[in-house]
Formats: sequence, C-alpha cells, structure tokens
Amino acid sequence: MPEHHLWAPRAWIGGRWENAVLLGVDARGHWSQVQTGVTLPPSDARQLPGPALPGLVDAHSHAFQRAFAGLSERRATDADDFWSWRDRMYQVAQRITPEQMQAVAAHLQVELLRGGYTQVCEFHYLHHGPQGQPLTDRARMCQALAAAASLSGIGLTVLPVLYERAGFAQPALRDDQRRFSSTPGLVHQLMRDMQGLGQPLVNAGVAIHSLRAASASAITELLWQVGDADVPIHIHVAEQTQEVDDCLAATGRRPIELLCRDFAPDARWQLVHATHTIPAEVDAVAATGAGIVVCPGTEANLGDGFCDLPAWLRAGVPMAIGSDSHVTRNWPEELRWLEYGQRLQRRQRNVAAAPPREPATAARLWQAALAAGGRAAGQPVWGIAPGARADLLVLDERAPALVGIAPSHLLDALVFTGAEPHWREVLVAGTTVLRDGRHADQDAISARFADVMDTLWSGL
Repeated sequence: MPEHHLWAPRAWIGGRWENAVLLGVDARGHWSQVQTGVTLPPSDARQLPGPALPGLVDAHSHAFQRAFAGLSERRATDADDFWSWRDRMYQVAQRITPEQMQAVAAHLQVELLRGGYTQVCEFHYLHHGPQGQPLTDRARMCQALAAAASLSGIGLTVLPVLYERAGFAQPALRDDQRRFSSTPGLVHQLMRDMQGLGQPLVNAGVAIHSLRAASASAITELLWQVGDADVPIHIHVAEQTQEVDDCLAATGRRPIELLCRDFAPDARWQLVHATHTIPAEVDAVAATGAGIVVCPGTEANLGDGFCDLPAWLRAGVPMAIGSDSHVTRNWPEELRWLEYGQRLQRRQRNVAAAPPREPATAARLWQAALAAGGRAAGQPVWGIAPGARADLLVLDERAPALVGIAPSHLLDALVFTGAEPHWREVLVAGTTVLRDGRHADQDAISARFADVMDTLWSGL
C-alpha cells in the first residue's frame, strides 16, 4: 500500500476532539503523521466524510458462540443460570467443524467491524475436531479464525487456551469438553504457529481458561514456556459467585487473591470479567499492573452480576471491553450496558464520570477502553498516534441519532441515544473495509453463515 494522506474535520486524539486533522498513512498501514489545525489540507489528501474515531479492540471473543446467540432465551426448568446455559452452549462446541468455524467467524467479524471494533482477541479453546478427535493439523481451528480475518479485514489476536479439567475437584474433562483438552506445550506451540502465519493483521498470545480449569502446575509450566515474551496473557476469573465459592473451598482463597499471590501477573495479563471482587483484590490487581476485560452484554445475558466499576476506575486499573458470547456486537452498547448496570444497582446517574476533570461518562469509559484495548491485543501503540495501526471509524452525522448534536457531545449521543453505531466508513490499516455500513463481501459471507446455521441446528 503506498503512503497517502487523510484529512478529517475532527478526530479523537489524546482523549479529546481535535479540529482539522491531517493524517499520514505509511506503506505498512500505520500512522506516520498526526497533525491538528490543518485548515488547508494538501491536494493529495482524501477528505473523510465525517468526524473520525480510532477503532476499538474487542478484547474478549468466543467466535463459535455467535452460532448460539439468540438460541438460549427460553426456560423449560425452574431455574436457569450460567451453568445451564453453558451445558446448552456445548451443543455448538461439540459439533462445529473448521470450515463452519471460518464461516461463523467471518460473519461475526463483519458484524464487529460494523460495531466499531477493528481488532478482536479470540479466546480460543476448540483445539480438536468435532466430538474431540485429533486433527491432522493441530492448528487447523486457529487457522480457520485467521482465514476468516483475511476475508473480513479485521485485525485478530489469537489466544489459544490452556484447558485441562472440569473443575477444582474434577481432575479430568467431561465428555462434552473433550474438544478443549490442551497442554502447556500445545498452547505455546499454537501461539508460535499463529505468530508464524505471515498475516500482517494477525498476532498471538496465550490464555488460561480459568483457575478451575487448569492446575497450578500446568499454569506454571505455560508461564515458564512463555518466559519474558511480550505477548498478551488472558484468563477468565471471578465471573460467577459459584466459582468464587468453589475456589475458596478448594484453596482457601478467592480467585483473584489466589491469582495475584501464586502467579505474579504483570502488565501482559488481562483478567476477563473480574466481576466478584473485594477491595483488597482490586488493590492487588492495581499493584501488579495487569488489566481487566469487562463484557457487560454477556455478563447481563448470563446473569453474572455487576462489577465494582467505581473501584476499578479509582484504582486506575486498565479496563478493556469484550463482546464474549456475542449477544451484543458493538462497543457503544457495551459501554451503555456498563454504565446503566451501575445506575440501576446504585440508583444514581453518570456513575463513571469524574468531575471536574472527566465530567463526561461516555468519554471516560470510551477512553479507558481505547487505552486498555491495544495492550490487551498485544499492540504496542493504539489510537490515532504516530506508529499505531491506521484504524478509523468515520461517523455519519446524518444518522437520526446524531442529527443536531453539538460536536462536543457526539460521543455522548453515540453511546447513550443510538440503537447501533453509525459509520460512513471503517478503515483497518489504512484500507476501507466498510463503506456506508457495508462490507464488500457481506452478502456472500452472510449466506455462508446462514448455511452453517441451517446445518448446525437442523433437527435440534
């Protein structure tokens, strides 16, 4: 891609709107120049058709669960919770093939681009074939995700997952979990396989499913193999109260307390969900430099509970967002759920705001997610800044939810008044992948997804 220039009437830079912004894109698809106040752009600059925001990282995804979204919203028994949902979700986990995974992931990734995400972190634990048989190519399922990304144009961080047991008191996997089986050696090798793919928009790290699903010895071995490599390390932790209770019963400690004591997380680590905490655990995470990833849409859908948002914000812990099970697939909705959950719980408004320095709720949450997301994806620089990948979301000010909104309040309206984002264009690495809300291959990608859904759910 040759070097070129873009010009935006306004752009979100360094936590605020700046006017008349000239952006240089180098041959690698990264920002080479960011200059504000350029009222007369050079003749070779393409003028963007609206204000520009950086793309956001979706820091937690299980792509295959997109094939289950909307299909678990009925109850046939006296109670329904995360654990009963999980058992039903395994119907997809047991059956989906690599080819079907690619089709589902490509459809999802186009939806995520439409939702304002330009990078997605895939917490990937389907290592083997349907029903658990070994695959000839150990990386085939990971490769399906990368192939989908090459179709959609989204950036992808693959996080192969260490998963070896069903629970603290269950040293083996259940039959319906046998596809998830992995060892530290397999996880580390899958990471290396993905790093060696040669796709410029694909990188990799590692993940640990949870403290209940991996033994202390296996976690220690994986961390030894990773060593000092600057790669993201993700783990589910403290999502459910039962998980907390089980961890206390098995170890005498709460999950985040145990993690911080025994495994010395650092700035590479991302604690996914971190829903059920006590103040000492928030302080412990802050002291390590690790970040958290909250997934408000999924956490609401599964009845997980509310995180202690004010405590995490006060402690300055980096906080990215994720779409997890993909019942929601755009970041304005995730931020809205995050704030509204706190309002309902506390019977207050603008809980996340911090006047006088940060009086705008949407801006504070957005900036937090933006700053933390790049690190969660293993990106050394993220946003509209020299050296960062040239990802942009170009707002459509003609959209009904944004008409008449003062420029200073565009982000507020985008998060709190719109049903979905409104983009004129979405760019990844300087290339336009969505124009007027559509992907060039959207119809074909959607048709393949529909065929997969028919096959997966026929007769069920």
